[in-house]
Amino acid sequence: MDFQKLVDHMGAMTCVVSVERLENGGYGDIRIVTGNRAYLDSIEHPMGNVQMLTTRFRPNSLYTDYLTRDLNFEDYCYRAAVEKKCLHSYAHPDRYDVWFNMTFLPVVPDEGNLSFCTYTMEINPVADSERLSNVSADLASAILKTTIRLRGATDFKAAMGDVIRDIRKLCMSAHCCILLMEPLTRTCSVLCEDMAENADKKLMTELVDDSFYDLAESWEEAISGSNCLIIKNAQDMEVVRERNPEWYRSLLANHVSSLVLFPLKSGNERHGYIWATDFDAENAPKIKETLELATFMLGAEIGNHLLLRRLQILSSRDMLTGVLNRNEMNNYVERMSNGQVSPGKPVGVLFADLNGLKRMNDSRGHSAGDELIRAGARVLRSVFHDEEVFRAGGDEFTVIVVGITASEMEKREREIRELSGNGVNLAIGSQVEGDCRNVRLALKKADEKMYEDKRRFYEAHPELRREQPK
Repeated sequence: MDFQKLVDHMGAMTCVVSVERLENGGYGDIRIVTGNRAYLDSIEHPMGNVQMLTTRFRPNSLYTDYLTRDLNFEDYCYRAAVEKKCLHSYAHPDRYDVWFNMTFLPVVPDEGNLSFCTYTMEINPVADSERLSNVSADLASAILKTTIRLRGATDFKAAMGDVIRDIRKLCMSAHCCILLMEPLTRTCSVLCEDMAENADKKLMTELVDDSFYDLAESWEEAISGSNCLIIKNAQDMEVVRERNPEWYRSLLANHVSSLVLFPLKSGNERHGYIWATDFDAENAPKIKETLELATFMLGAEIGNHLLLRRLQILSSRDMLTGVLNRNEMNNYVERMSNGQVSPGKPVGVLFADLNGLKRMNDSRGHSAGDELIRAGARVLRSVFHDEEVFRAGGDEFTVIVVGITASEMEKREREIRELSGNGVNLAIGSQVEGDCRNVRLALKKADEKMYEDKRRFYEAHPELRREQPK
């Protein structure tokens, strides 16, 4: 067949793609055979928001000569060329700040172990709402119904629980989840998830810990500039292994055999991810379409929810250490003194102040001093709950615990001293009073004991002496 003549009769940007069929049912090389003038111009003279790996077109070159490997593009090419399906997609790849309206049509006959399809695209600088709504009526109705629940919901998280349950059923998958990422504190949290009754897997709430943010942050590299990641089989999983070995091992350890993963965004801000796992590979296109639409419609709602939560964090948290700030401490002490917090129960207060911070700042700079302050906060957070630790100011921390005994507080003091090291040395003083309404007295006595502890430290280490504490 004269492929050049075929594409030259197409008005939109069009090329012919060849897919190498393998004996095991998989595929090998995917190449751009030729393209019409409009398509070649999209490579040789790309629009401002599109960056190609090369701007020189060579007939029959691997498609990865022009753009980073994209499993979604490969899947569409395979299904159009080999399975002879007519396909359409409207997507916003992360690598480009534009929308692509794409059509894949099968071409016959095959030549040896090569199958062919045409790839036609239209580039939109902004999203076209008519294109986004070009999905089945049943799917659009189902997604709209689930998202309407969020409007006016008094409990956003509970409403999202209903939404994710509906989405999982639409996807016919074993597990569906929305994971939120908070860059201010570098933490992850599960907003909602739903698991099929017969699924023998752990919930994400059991897997997410303090170190999970680093793993979730690495998913962007695995998606590699596409708008999502689809894993249907061992061949797709091998690409994950090459791009992100740590995540690959995590998927295997949790027996994940298939996955559709979408970044969850509003505007250009990423809020987290939504995904479905363990489904029939034949359903992957429908699942992609479902999550694509769900992501677009849920992004703004979740963005607004996170904005309110972030404003609360900014007003109550110390940004350097992640612990509660002095304003929160003052409000808490005021409520406790007035009998609004656990009246009649004992209260324990611990003051902690970093020894040697001024010397650190003078010798190694304020960035080293900031790291020392963060390290001190980590020691305290490893012994007390996050909601009990406050940064009172500078290198001073206050811990306030309801219902603790004097012996337990002494034990916590010993734990702090044992955990200190690598330059972290905390002066400590604590006091337990029998009634929370006496919290101010506990604060005064703990502060006095802390300064006595600090005085003893500088007597033993005169080389680290700074201005004498008042």
